[in-house]
Order: sequence, then structure tokens, then C-alpha cells
Amino acid sequence: MSNVISIKRAREIKETKSQDLDYQAKILSMSKVELLEEMVRFQEERTEKGALTVEMMVRGQYLFTQLEKSAETAELKSLTKAYRRHLSHELRAHAQWK
Repeated sequence: MSNVISIKRAREIKETKSQDLDYQAKILSMSKVELLEEMVRFQEERTEKGALTVEMMVRGQYLFTQLEKSAETAELKSLTKAYRRHLSHELRAHAQWK
């Protein structure tokens, strides 16, 4: 993997993060049940689209970070951590110059 980052793609990610403050606030105010419902909705959207968009990757990071923090079982904590790391990897890969 190249260490060269596309300025255009890095800017796209940064703008997406700054424009998504409402979603961050929404996630922070959700109960555990609502977070799990949002996770299911996220997975359904991912399946429907067939690929992750930048917006989905950014939103997924917020969602899975909050799920990880509120997880009551080791299994859910492990699952959410793995998926959050996967999304971080996908964002880094997206930013790479191709």
C-alpha cells in the first residue's frame, strides 16, 4: 500500500466529517437499543448499496465507537471494535493515491 495520500480524497473525508455533526449528536443521544437498531439499519444500507460510501464510513465510525463504549458484553465490544477498525482502514485506503 502506498503512503501517498490524495489531497482531493483527504479533503472529501474531512468535509464529510465536518458536515456530519448532526449525526454525531444523534448517535450520542441514542439509548443502547436505539444504537443497536441503528447498527442494523447501517448494515442493511451497506448491503443495499453494495459498497461503503465515504459518508457511510464516517457515520459508521461514530456509530461503532459509541456502540463499543456502551457494549455490555465482551462479544459486542469485540465486534464493534473490529468493525470500527475496519471502517478506519477503509477510510485510509480511500484516501490513498491511486
